[in-house]
Amino acid sequence: MIKLILKLRDLYLVKIKWRNYKIGENFHAGIRVRLWAKNCLEIGKNFYIGRDSQIETNCKIGNHVIFGNRVALVGKYDHNFQQIGVPIRLASQIRDHDYNWKGLNETIIIEDDVWIGYGTIVMGGVKIGTGSIIAAGSLVTKDVESYAIYGGNPAKKIKDRFATTDEKNEHIQRFNSLFK
Repeated sequence: MIKLILKLRDLYLVKIKWRNYKIGENFHAGIRVRLWAKNCLEIGKNFYIGRDSQIETNCKIGNHVIFGNRVALVGKYDHNFQQIGVPIRLASQIRDHDYNWKGLNETIIIEDDVWIGYGTIVMGGVKIGTGSIIAAGSLVTKDVESYAIYGGNPAKKIKDRFATTDEKNEHIQRFNSLFK
């Protein structure tokens, strides 16, 4: 019964609440998740976003991606902090229809087979490569290599996801044969 209720909730979120966004099949969102994008929000199939997470910027997310709880994707320039004579609180912001400052063309790209850990923040304009992992509590401000593990504030490469090139190639081959 609980699985049915969760499926119905996810269906409501995709088909009604977030109908303006492109969301693939087998989507699941934990409680208190918020989604917003000015121009583009595309989510691939088999995506899981943990509770209390938010996407508040333009982004494209691939297939088979998982976000832990409290993950945030946010823009770098959501408020025009250089607006002369205007307090930041009252300055134009990206949600305004006539906003024409920085950040309008920044899009976060998250490729397939990515895991973003609990409490991570990803800033606008970043690309997270295929098969990568972002450690819990990280702040991602720059692009992330494919099949690598990143962590820290700011996030830096910790190591490759697989111990050898052969293991990585075998993963890619199996992944592609089963999920592409």
